[in-house]
Parts: sequence; structure tokens; C-alpha cells
Amino acid sequence: LRHGQTALSVDRRYSGRDDVALTEIGIDQAARAAGRLANWPIAAIVTSPLRRARQSAAPLAAATGLPVTVDEGLIETDFGQWEGLTFTEASQRDPELHRAWLRDATVEPPGGESFAAAERRIADARAAIVADHPGQVVVLVTHVTPIKSMLRVAMHVGPELLYGLHLDLASVSVVEFFGDGGSVGRLVNDTSHLR
Repeated sequence: LRHGQTALSVDRRYSGRDDVALTEIGIDQAARAAGRLANWPIAAIVTSPLRRARQSAAPLAAATGLPVTVDEGLIETDFGQWEGLTFTEASQRDPELHRAWLRDATVEPPGGESFAAAERRIADARAAIVADHPGQVVVLVTHVTPIKSMLRVAMHVGPELLYGLHLDLASVSVVEFFGDGGSVGRLVNDTSHLR
């Protein structure tokens, strides 16, 4: 589950490690997502440590009675000095670096984290969560990069997915990781609960 709307997402600003809260719309989106997911056979709820993710997990925890576990590995990419900037503002501030960053997952924003580094961190978190919950449904409440990273791995596609897939606020995506090492994507960017 991607977190709900924040003030930064309204203006489509890079929102990595800034610990921003949900807007009223975001709170409503989280409640609607909880209404959709509450009847699933959920064994655990795991969230990014950032406030917007924890706030998005809270209604689901209330509806299911499950505790929320915080996993630092599910935090969003660190956008460094681009944090809070729009795409246009970042590309004007650092035109060559921004162009390179859009083509190469190993390129870091100034003072930030590359997508490749973020994916390594997310892979470690995913492996631990899968090992701790074999055969179980776990809801991860997190951000764009962790969700895209898990989708990319599950569907066996390259880093192009990081740049070519849009994920809506409070969207649900479903992946399965099997005990034999196989994996599949089952659902991507579903927002039917928000209509």
C-alpha cells in the first residue's frame, strides 16, 4: 500500500526522507484502503518509519487489530538536495545530473541515495519479511521506490520499471514470493477503493 496524500504530493514534489504528515484527503484515502484490505487474511502489517506511512497503516491496524511493525528498510529513497523540489526545479538546478539520474539507477541526487542503493536496502528488508512470514499475507505500507523495487523483482523486469511506472497515492499492488524462489506480480497500482 502506498501512503496517502501529503502536502508535498499535492504539488508533485520529491518526497523522500522529509517526515511529512497526511493531508485530510490522505487520511480519507488511508481509511478507504483499510476498508478494502481489512477482510484480507492479513498476518502482519509492516510500515516505513516515516509519518505518512505510519498514518496510512493506522486505520488498517485499527480495523484488523494487528500491531504495526516499523521496518527502516522500507523508507523512501533519500533525494538529498532535491527533497521538496518539483521535477522541473530539480532539472533546472542540476540539469546534467538530473538527466543522468533519470537514465542510470546508480546515479545519486546531490547529497542523496541512488535507486540502486535503495534497492539493495529494500531487497534486504523484503528477504527478512518473506523469511519471517512464509506463506502469509503481509501488508507493507510504504513509498514509491520500495513498491516499484518489489514489483520489479517479483516480475523479473529491469530498472526501466523504476522510471516507466506511475504509482498513485493509496494504491494497492500485490506480489507473491514463493518458498522455491519464484515470484509473480498479481496487481499493480489499483485504486478502485478510492472511487
